[in-house]
Amino acid sequence: MSGRTAEISRDTLETQISVSVNLDGSGKAEFDTGLPFLEHMLDQIARHGMMDLVVKANGDLHIDAHHTVEDIGITLGQAFAKAVGDKKGIQRYGHAYVPLDEALSRVVIDFSGRPGLEFHIPFTRATVGNFDVDLFCEFFQGFVNHALVTLHIDNLRGENSHHQIETVFKAFGRALRMALAADPAMAGVTPSTKGVL
Repeated sequence: MSGRTAEISRDTLETQISVSVNLDGSGKAEFDTGLPFLEHMLDQIARHGMMDLVVKANGDLHIDAHHTVEDIGITLGQAFAKAVGDKKGIQRYGHAYVPLDEALSRVVIDFSGRPGLEFHIPFTRATVGNFDVDLFCEFFQGFVNHALVTLHIDNLRGENSHHQIETVFKAFGRALRMALAADPAMAGVTPSTKGVL
């Protein structure tokens, strides 16, 4: 399970995105997206997932942040799919509960090869600062579609929208870390009765 790294670039008429990921890193992160709050959330993935992450984006923010946020999710998903490779020897499943003051979230992930998202966050506000919280669903949908994972996200309670989404991203990072960890009992083996994921 060495060398689990990937670099992906994605250019469209709306955005130019580049992502670099090292799944066996130390939590280092570098961002240049023009979206400080999203960068704060991406940092949670790197630090709690113990992976190195570089995300650079140039998007049509003069319109709104939708295309940039979605395309970062897509490109990040593509990078994960490439870095994970054939998935032999990984735990495959990961989960985490994370609290932050009054907020509590649960994230469960399966590197199943099948994209599926269940996203349940009853946000108490429509924005955090000037960031539209609806865009987080677009981010995770983009990630799921291209990483080919099943992802369940549930904010179980929370009154502060910042706390709600931060618990989700921290739990997401920790669930990724668990799912991508080596399973000594499955060394060299695909964790599926089908023999392929």
